[in-house]
Formats: sequence, C-alpha cells, structure tokens
Amino acid sequence: MPKLLRDNVALFYEEAGNGSPPILLVHGGMDDHTHFAPQFEHFQRKYRTIAVDLRGYGQSDKPHQDYTITGYAEDLAWLCRELEIVKPVVVGHSMGGLIVLELSARFPDLPSAIAILDSPILPPAEFVEGLKPLVAAMHTQGYREALRQFLSQFVGFTGNPDRKERLLNELLSVEQHVIASTLASYSNYNSASAAAACSVPVLNISSGIPFSDLVRFHELCPQLTTEQTFGSGHYPQLEIPQQINSILDKFLTSIMHSRNDRP
Repeated sequence: MPKLLRDNVALFYEEAGNGSPPILLVHGGMDDHTHFAPQFEHFQRKYRTIAVDLRGYGQSDKPHQDYTITGYAEDLAWLCRELEIVKPVVVGHSMGGLIVLELSARFPDLPSAIAILDSPILPPAEFVEGLKPLVAAMHTQGYREALRQFLSQFVGFTGNPDRKERLLNELLSVEQHVIASTLASYSNYNSASAAAACSVPVLNISSGIPFSDLVRFHELCPQLTTEQTFGSGHYPQLEIPQQINSILDKFLTSIMHSRNDRP
C-alpha cells in the first residue's frame, strides 16, 4: 500500500480505478480499510476509489497522541489535497460517518456529497450513557474483554459464527492507547453542530440499530435522504455488500443527475 507522511506520521491508503466523482471510503473505529473491501472492488470499476487507514489503525502509524473526530477530518482534508482528490463522495461507516460529517462541516467546499453508514448521529441518551463505562474500561487491563462484550451486541454474521469471531478478533487487535483516546472523542462528539453546518447532499444508511435521531437530523440537515438495509448487524458493508453497493449506486446516480440539471 502507498503512504503519505503528515508531520512524520505515515498514513496508508489504497487506490484504484478512474472516473468522477472520486469515492473516498472511511472506516470506523477499530476497523481498517479492508472493512470496505466489497465497496472498493465494486466502485473502482467505474470511479477513482480511495480507501484509507486512519492514523492509529491498519498499516498507518499509531503515535501516542489524542485521536479526535476533528483531527481525523483534518487528516482526510490534507490527504485529499495531497492526492488531488477533487470533489469526492465521501463514505464513512460508524465512527467514519462522524468523521465525514465533520469533514463536510469544516471543509464545505471539499466533498461533493457524503454517505453515512450506521453512525451515531444525534444518538439517543441511553446509547451515550452506555458508552461511559466502556470509555472508562479502556484504561484498564481488561479493555479487550470490555470491547468484546460491547461489540458482540452489534456484530452480525449470525448464520456464520466463524466469520463473526474473525471480525471480532480483527476489531480487538487495536492498540489500547488508540482506542482509549478514540472512544473518548467519539462519545463527546457534537454531531448536531456538524449536521447543522453541512451543506452538501447527505445519505444516511441504517441497518436498523437505533443509533440516530433521524427526525432531528433532517431538521438540522434538510438535504438528508435516508435508506434502510435488512438482514445484517452493524457491519452491513461486509455482511450484505450488494445492498450497500446498490444504495450507494443510486445515490451516486442522483448526484450526477443533479449536476447535469444545473444551468
């Protein structure tokens, strides 16, 4: 995988394909770029497609520092400038959805549109409260077991226990200092402010887990459209990739049509 150095931190990415708009794939917390592999394979056939390893994850460097949603958005904006990624459609899963929403708020001229996949935008109070003991546990020796118990609620592959266990093990390989800082930022992120500042087309895809207040999201972000998937847990891009690819294809078509309709 190629890499770029930002302030001596190596940020790895994978790139393939040609065509506009470019597609930028942003994984969630504890993930890496391979968790968008079905989408990378699908979209590179028609579009320039880039999948990143966020700092702290995958092959990218894992320095001891604060890991914040804002910092990740700044990394993505920098990466887009360095790679000359112009007006991408930016797709984020879980924490990655928060990052792409922040990207659209902080850098409104950068994306042409964003797609958010199963992310806690304006999450219910019980979800926020449920994160507090998990965040505290990240500073203990039992952090991996705490993560396993939390994630087991959301990882699907119910008909394939071996695949579920393999995914859980991949998620639990994250380094402690990275996930402790990431989750602290994640749990305190003000998605309402970013939603209100977002001015580009937004697609929210939900797997049915009640992560978001979609009514309030639409009030803050009137250009929001929503889609619902079926038959998966929190990783639908891996569990039901054809559904996700089809929904994103439709979104991309609508964006291109709206461009062509402009005078």
